[in-house]
Amino acid sequence: MPSLQLDVVTAERVVYSDAVDSVVAPGTLGELGILPGHAALVTTLQPGELRVRKGTDEIDLAISGGFLEVRHDRVLILADTAERAEEIDIERAQAAQERALRLIQERRERADLIQAEAALRRSRVRLKVARRRREGMAPS
Repeated sequence: MPSLQLDVVTAERVVYSDAVDSVVAPGTLGELGILPGHAALVTTLQPGELRVRKGTDEIDLAISGGFLEVRHDRVLILADTAERAEEIDIERAQAAQERALRLIQERRERADLIQAEAALRRSRVRLKVARRRREGMAPS
């Protein structure tokens, strides 16, 4: 079965690198699905959930934006930040969400509001990814 080589890289580290069956990424204009044989592509990513399928496993990562390149069954994601679901500290993500909500309510300056809204989006993505992972691990 054909596969894709996926590399998710931040300035600090390689977050994920493996052969996978499919990738669903949060493109700027909506979700972008990539399968083996996909046409060459370069696009921007928004904060969101990166879903990777490898066999029967689904790997979830939270990314805060960046770039995606597809070329010759190779997918390269250069992310501002990226975390695997199991790396996310839920308490820290909840605290970040609460801080962002507080800043939005204070509405000081437009620049502060834009930064607070971006922080809120990032924290919500992190919480979604982490909670999905925890729910999937719960005993039936």
